Amino acid sequence: MTDSPILLTPGPLTTHPATRQAMLRDWGSRDAGFIALTAEMRARLLQVAQGAGSHVAVPLQGSGTFVVEATLATLLPPEGKLLVLVNGAYGERMVSIARRMGRRAEALRWREDEPVTPGLVASALQADPGITHVALVHCETTTGILNPLPEIAAAVAAAGRPFLLDAMSSFGALPIDLRTTPVTALMASSNKCLEGVPGLGFALIETAALAAAEGRSPSTSLDLHAQWRGFEKDGQWRFTPPVQVVAALVEALRRLEAEGGPPARLARYRRNLETLTTGMARLGFELYLDPAVQAPVIATFRLPQAPALAFRPFYDALAERGFLIYPGKLTEAETFRIGCIGALDETDFRRLLAAIEDVIGA
Repeated sequence: MTDSPILLTPGPLTTHPATRQAMLRDWGSRDAGFIALTAEMRARLLQVAQGAGSHVAVPLQGSGTFVVEATLATLLPPEGKLLVLVNGAYGERMVSIARRMGRRAEALRWREDEPVTPGLVASALQADPGITHVALVHCETTTGILNPLPEIAAAVAAAGRPFLLDAMSSFGALPIDLRTTPVTALMASSNKCLEGVPGLGFALIETAALAAAEGRSPSTSLDLHAQWRGFEKDGQWRFTPPVQVVAALVEALRRLEAEGGPPARLARYRRNLETLTTGMARLGFELYLDPAVQAPVIATFRLPQAPALAFRPFYDALAERGFLIYPGKLTEAETFRIGCIGALDETDFRRLLAAIEDVIGA
């Protein structure tokens, strides 16, 4: 066991030593070397989702929520109306963000264990011509549920509405092809399936949509149109960038390419999930979701009732053994979560299962 714990969370997560090593160099934010690094990062982010030629990559300092708020602020006009497709806490957060900035926002809701239904989305858009934009969380890290992106995107496109996609916990592993899936803006961050470190969000936005958004954002620092224009002008960030985070993300993106891209990463995460769920079932832990809608990103388990298991002592005991898991985020059930992403493989999950077996005395 190393000094660093194994992070079994949806981000921050366990990173490769080479990614951490990349943060040891200091960079001048206006230096030509860092400008080139930023350009490589932006190009590689577009490459992950096949967005070159149609979209532009706009990175932003901060967590994923920062870039969600920035994207909504930049693309939603004051007279707009956002429909958020909600089956978890992060969809609810988008509703809250839009309303907080004075935009009209409504939610079309499903249960936390139920995927969004494209047919109901189409019906809602037909019934309300006042809706100008639609937003979805691809993989809801509340539970790990995977929503059917191609079908939902097609329904939104058929209704002629721009589509905003929170791909925080899917980008870099789950299939997203901007050439074939109509997405106006995709939002994600450095510290999930890309296996970088926290501190940077980004949006991949259709060039025409972003060009039309000049002056729309009510925020100075969260204006993605202004951020984009700055990059196009001289390659520089408008405000002090997280230089070490950028360096780590570029290294992580290079590692993603070397691994074989998103398909290879997805295969590794699926092996992690299979090892985890099979072992947890053997130890008496019930998966919250139907396996058919479970993404290989984070798995939610019910806390056993007989014999009763309290989360905090369970968490502390695993932490003492070098494993950090995640509390539940559900409103309807007592649960905990275990992430399947990061620089981990089946060996790490077999060690986790042995630790859990030791803790519960199975």
